[in-house]
Amino acid sequence: MAPYYIRRFQETDHKQAVDLFSRGLEEHIPATFRHLLLLPRTLLLLLGVPLALVLVSGSCLLAVVGIILLLLLLRLLARQPWKEYVAKCLHTDMADITKSYLNACGSCFWVAESAGQVVGTVAALPVKNPPLGRKQLELFRLSVSSQHRGQGIAKALVRTVLQFARDQGYNDVVLETTIMQQGAVTLYEAVGFQRTGEYLYPGIIKWFMDFSIIHFTYPLPSAQ
Repeated sequence: MAPYYIRRFQETDHKQAVDLFSRGLEEHIPATFRHLLLLPRTLLLLLGVPLALVLVSGSCLLAVVGIILLLLLLRLLARQPWKEYVAKCLHTDMADITKSYLNACGSCFWVAESAGQVVGTVAALPVKNPPLGRKQLELFRLSVSSQHRGQGIAKALVRTVLQFARDQGYNDVVLETTIMQQGAVTLYEAVGFQRTGEYLYPGIIKWFMDFSIIHFTYPLPSAQ
């Protein structure tokens, strides 16, 4: 693999950064589908609906069709949170990265470049309403190309944010991720982030999917 280096985002990076961000989130759809299939409420549904169809109609074929339709519906449900989130971001901060992250004081957007290609991204913004007496920076948009994982790029991007936070005088770096993003959870804990909360993503569909959001905090030693 070609070596990489981390630098500030430039306007010419926009398309590659957006494509990388979108693909990275959509990679979590299969894991979300598997997570959904293993939920007790889903297993009950997959057993109960076919059984009810057999009892009502006496047709095993109808029960099989019912299972197939349920699986297709569950697959669509697994896609929905990621597609919805990507669409939202592409119409907000990712629509104009320079305006969202580089024109504001105390924020930034970085890319990892290798062989002239953007292979990783990460961003940071000040928390608008931090706890009293704390100055917090929130980490966003961490993504690494699937072809360039295992080289330490994600960890280097996170450490870039941590160093930026120290230089800017922040007390903490905070972030949120989902239980479906196990690779990210493992990375953040390895770097030194601490779990400081967990809550269900709002909405009946996310509740059904047990779509939990984990909140992490990294207290900066220099600020303690």
